[in-house]
Amino acid sequence: MKLLRLNALSPDFELAATAVTIGNFDGVHLGHQAMISQLKNIADANSLKTLVMIFEPQPLEYFKGYEAPPRISSLREKVEYLTELGVDYIAIAKFDHYFRGLSAQEFADLLKFKLNAKQLVLGDDFHFGKNRQGNSEFLRDYGFKITNLDTIEFKGERVSSTRIRQVLAEGDLALAAKLLGRPYSMIGRVQYGDQIGRTLNFPTINVRLGRHKPCLSGIYGVDVVCETTSLRKKIMHDPNAPKGIAGYDPDSLYGAGHVGTRPAIKQAHPEWRLEVHFPEVSANLYGLLMRVTFLHYLHGERNYPSLDALKAGIDQDVEDLLEFRKQNTQRPF
Repeated sequence: MKLLRLNALSPDFELAATAVTIGNFDGVHLGHQAMISQLKNIADANSLKTLVMIFEPQPLEYFKGYEAPPRISSLREKVEYLTELGVDYIAIAKFDHYFRGLSAQEFADLLKFKLNAKQLVLGDDFHFGKNRQGNSEFLRDYGFKITNLDTIEFKGERVSSTRIRQVLAEGDLALAAKLLGRPYSMIGRVQYGDQIGRTLNFPTINVRLGRHKPCLSGIYGVDVVCETTSLRKKIMHDPNAPKGIAGYDPDSLYGAGHVGTRPAIKQAHPEWRLEVHFPEVSANLYGLLMRVTFLHYLHGERNYPSLDALKAGIDQDVEDLLEFRKQNTQRPF
């Protein structure tokens, strides 16, 4: 897979003939996967390369800022999932004042001359260009061969990023996994936090979110792997250190995950965080790239009246999540 940033391509850049699909691809869910499958079939039949065009930031993030819908996937996650599906190129369009101002004609010219698109695979309600002037019919008249993919359904309901955000917000991780085709996870590097967890005797890793806000919140049982090294070997480097609770994969750790703004802690500027407490672990994990997979929703974020009440609440949460791990020897979904 080759990653292209459209705003950084040189004027003389040349690309092999492509079959192209376009969209946010937030979550890279079952509907997106069906679109990529169709794209690959068309590309193979016509000796074309596959190209997926995505927007960064996503258009509603540009227009609405923090009020935009929460993200299912960060850019890193999106690129990883699309790469796993076997596409040849991922083209990132920087969605800014210039790009939003492109006319339908200019957008079609970009597809033809910069991306060398010969065939397009589009959703059933695809619009583009300034004020959403363009659609599939416009592109057909322009000269592209268009395949429109019908809506993908699961149990009679449309599979969409909007639906998955709602399901995750409700804590239905099992249904989210079915709509995504995999358990929901977030990937980010461990960064320095404010060390409050240590003062409560519950040290946590603070995982960078990579999005303006997440689409879930609360307390979760999570499975964590390191994307760049062996997490198990990392914590076992010191033979006298606690070894943690084994996760569901050979090299993962089980932990208590928290996503939220920590209302019980007085903060001048509350911000969204993803924190994970590993029971029975003492290790320096700063800088490591972690994948946190959400497997059990315990409850929503709570505003405790004091730090003592917060500590007691965390203690109970950890006990409940360890009991879940004990009772579920196999991954729940």
